[in-house]
Amino acid sequence: MPALCPCGQDLPYAACCGPLHRGQATASTAEQLMRSRYTAFVMHDAPYLQQTWSLTTRPASIDFPPGREWTGLEIIGTTGGSPFHSEGTVEFRAHYTTAGTPGIQHENSTFTREAGHWVYVTAL
Repeated sequence: MPALCPCGQDLPYAACCGPLHRGQATASTAEQLMRSRYTAFVMHDAPYLQQTWSLTTRPASIDFPPGREWTGLEIIGTTGGSPFHSEGTVEFRAHYTTAGTPGIQHENSTFTREAGHWVYVTAL
């Protein structure tokens, strides 16, 4: 049985975030984009992260902290961000360990549409 997608959905990667990462699909909601970006961090997929980052806030490069292992994602809540919205927020907790020490990244991230596609803007 294929491994479940790191984003927390009860689907294998190939049927969940994989098509987004391969450019075969685009996120239909801000939450779906958030989940696919979390999975991209797990997999160190810098090109996908760059592609899904707003042109207004995109960094020149993506750094992955050495020794950080992402261990789980909790979606706390969303506002807007549906297929019918042009903006939205996703509040989440991303769990990780660094050198065996657990940590949590808690954010309320903003998303918007650019050229019809959801992109990450910034954390509130």
